[in-house]
Amino acid sequence: MSPIRPGPGFDGALFQELADPLLAAGEVEEGTIMGFPCLRTSSGEFLAMAEHRSGDLIVKVPANRVEELVEAGAGLPFAPAGRRFREWVHVPGRDPRLWQTLLDEGRAFVDGSSS
Repeated sequence: MSPIRPGPGFDGALFQELADPLLAAGEVEEGTIMGFPCLRTSSGEFLAMAEHRSGDLIVKVPANRVEELVEAGAGLPFAPAGRRFREWVHVPGRDPRLWQTLLDEGRAFVDGSSS
């Protein structure tokens, strides 16, 4: 995966650790979104990226799942430049199980097998 242009305090190690096996297996491919490296499914749909300042996970999941995560305190609305993306959630912290679960949910969602 291409190196992400990090900001101060950036820690992309967990994102990279979870992305590498997916990339190696051909389950996802690299792309760019908003000028930063991201993961895309084989169909070309955007899936996830590491937030460029912190390295936190930003992942695309169904809108109701975003709301569940925000209400539970596990996620934050993703709103770059003040515009909220209803199917994207910003997941701070470094919980490998949660991140892996969300990457799996996101892949199913963007590939159309979940809604």
